[in-house]
Amino acid sequence: MNEATEKKKVIFSAVKPTGALTLGSYAGALKNWIAMQNAYECFYCVADMHSITVRLTPADFRKNTIEMLAMYLALGVDPEKCTLFVQSHVPAHAELSWVLNCNTLYGEAKRMTQFKEKSKKDPDNVNVGLFDYPVLMAADILLYQAEFVPVGQDQKQHVELARNIAQRFNGRYSPTFVLPEPVMPEYGAKIYGLQDPLSKMSKSDGNPNDCVYLADDADTIMRKFKAAVTDSGTAIKYDSAAKPGVSNLLTVYSVFSGVAVEKAEKEFEGCGYAEFKKRVGEAVCEFLRPVQSEYRRLLADKAYINSVMKNGAEKASRVARRTLSKVYRKVGFIALE
Repeated sequence: MNEATEKKKVIFSAVKPTGALTLGSYAGALKNWIAMQNAYECFYCVADMHSITVRLTPADFRKNTIEMLAMYLALGVDPEKCTLFVQSHVPAHAELSWVLNCNTLYGEAKRMTQFKEKSKKDPDNVNVGLFDYPVLMAADILLYQAEFVPVGQDQKQHVELARNIAQRFNGRYSPTFVLPEPVMPEYGAKIYGLQDPLSKMSKSDGNPNDCVYLADDADTIMRKFKAAVTDSGTAIKYDSAAKPGVSNLLTVYSVFSGVAVEKAEKEFEGCGYAEFKKRVGEAVCEFLRPVQSEYRRLLADKAYINSVMKNGAEKASRVARRTLSKVYRKVGFIALE
């Protein structure tokens, strides 16, 4: 098979619309999405079904979903090069999830670190969906026979669970699913908070100054970086254990300027922390200026956004139904003639 006709490997990834996208969202996953869409068969989605494990206001939830899709497009996710869709528009995700539930061991699900962390954060809403959402994530991945899943470090465990479930199903019913592998960038797999550089920058974080959103205006971005926590001493060196604040800012600078961390260390040699933080903020603003302009244009074009959702759902459904039909047949469900 020559290079022109060789089948592209498949990528799947998704982000929940539970809050505005952050610098961490871009660095941990979306940067990879854009880089991979030319070389791979990519399925990217707004994971709205995953979002309802927490309590959301429906009107805000719908607005967040549209805004997230528009930001994907503004950053450079191209629906002509990939399949871009909203998760709930493809019912096969929920349908496969139930079959996979019946092929997932309770002990496996119980070991998921994020369930433990999120249960502690919101003890009054420890619902079954929160416990079970890694199985839905497995369905998301396996429906499209994804070989690679670009994720941040915190989601790596869920991809490994998807792989274990696929192996179990394949062993029980004959080969059905491709075994997925997580893919993480060398730098930026995890960007930390500006006020708490020991915790991941989160789009659902309660402290707005800890987090920089992709839609923040330039003044807000600069204010947040100027107030960012650094470390004792004056050296600008990457050392995540001894200098977590400075290391985090170097990672941000590297991701949004395109300058390698080692080169950035030399660039900032002898620079004071105030100037360093200012220049990191300026690099982020420069990167986001054209992105935000396109984002505003897209939000105003409702017909285009709707066409992207409709076309993406149709493309994703065709692939998903093929996998689901095969799974239903193998487990013994009767097909209507």
